[in-house]
Amino acid sequence: MARQRLSDRVAAARAERAARLALRRRREVEAREGARVLVDGRQLLSFCSNDYLGLGQHLDVVAALQEAAAWHGLGSTGSPAVSGHHGEHAAFEREMAQWLGYPRALLLGSGYLANLAVLQSLLREGDVCVQDKLNHACLIDGARLSGAELKRYPHLDVEAALRQLMSRRDGAAILATDGVFSMDGDSAPLADLALVARAQGATLFVDDAHGIGVLGPDGRGSVAAAGLGPREVPLLLLPLGKAFGGQGAVLLGPEDLVGHVAETARPYLYSTAPAPAMAAAMRASLRLIRGQAWRRAKLASLVARFRRGAAALGLPLQESFTPIQPLLLGENRRALEVAAALEERGYLVAAIRPPTVPEGQARLRITLSVDHSEADVDGLLAALAEAVKPPTRPVTI
Repeated sequence: MARQRLSDRVAAARAERAARLALRRRREVEAREGARVLVDGRQLLSFCSNDYLGLGQHLDVVAALQEAAAWHGLGSTGSPAVSGHHGEHAAFEREMAQWLGYPRALLLGSGYLANLAVLQSLLREGDVCVQDKLNHACLIDGARLSGAELKRYPHLDVEAALRQLMSRRDGAAILATDGVFSMDGDSAPLADLALVARAQGATLFVDDAHGIGVLGPDGRGSVAAAGLGPREVPLLLLPLGKAFGGQGAVLLGPEDLVGHVAETARPYLYSTAPAPAMAAAMRASLRLIRGQAWRRAKLASLVARFRRGAAALGLPLQESFTPIQPLLLGENRRALEVAAALEERGYLVAAIRPPTVPEGQARLRITLSVDHSEADVDGLLAALAEAVKPPTRPVTI
C-alpha cells in the first residue's frame, strides 16, 4: 500500500470543511481604539473582544509595560528554571497570591500552556480526570496527554460528575471545570462541585479565564462569587488575556502542588519565560481591577441592558449573565449570514461554528466591554433586529 501524502490529506480535509462552511479565516486588525477596530481597511465596532474591563489599552497598563521594557529589555532570555525567572515575575506572583489568599502563585506563558502543564505534571496513568463536557479544549487536551482516564459529564450535571468519580476509586482524581464557560457564558455550579470533590477525595481545579476580574467581590472571580476559597478549590488557574487585558496565566494553589508543577511540568520548564514587561503590565492591571469597582458595575449594567433589549426583540439568547452573550442560530450558514449582515452595518461579531461548539449549535458570540457605551449596545440591538431577518439577496460568506 502506498504511503499517504500529507498534502493530499490536508486538501481532502479542507474540502470537507469547506463543504460544511467550517473554514476559518484570520481577520487583520490594523488598529484598535477601545471597542473600535480597523479591519481590512474598514472601521468596525467590535463585539467579540475578551477585553471585558477595557484594560488592554489603559494608559497605566501600557506605561507600566513601556517602563519595564525600557529597564529590563524585551524578552526574559531563558526558561524559568535557567535564567528567565525575573523580579517582575516574582512580584506579580506574590501580589496575585496575596489578593486571592493562596499560598503560592506561578506565572506561565498562556492559559493553554498552563492547563497542559498542570494536568500533565499532576496526573499519570491510573488516575482519573473528570470534566464538564463543555470545558475549554486545553483542559481536555491536558487530561488526554497526562495518560489519566478522562471522563466527561453532561454540562453542569453535578450528579453525573459524582457518578463518574465514584466509578473509579483507585489512583488520584482531579475534578476540573471552567468557572465561566467561554462559548455559553454560563457559570459552573462550583459550590456543589466542591462538595462532590471533597466527598470523593478529588482535587477541584477551576479555570476562571472568563470570571476573574468580572465576577465576585473585588473582581476575585467565580470562586469568590460562589463563597469559596483555597480550601474548597485547591487549584485555580487565571488566564490573563481577558479581563486583565494582557497575556499569560497564573496558577494558584498550595505550596506542594504548585511547586511540583514548577519543578516537573514540561510546558513550563521548556518554554521561555514570559516577558518581564508583561508581568509589570499585569501588576498594573491588578491594581486597576482591585481599585476601580465602577468597571464591573458598568459592565453589569451593559449586560443587563443588552439582555433586556434582546428579550424585547425575541432574539434567541442563551441564559448568561456574564459579558459573554451567545445568540444561538443553529446551522453554520445561518451564523455566517447574520455575522456578514452585521458587518455590513458596521459591527464585528464572530460566528462560532463546530468544532468549537457542538454540531447544530453555531452562534454569534457577542461580548460586552467597558469600552462600549449604552448607545453602542442599542445600536447593536437595532442591527441585530435587521440582521436576523432572512436575507433578501445572497450574502457573501
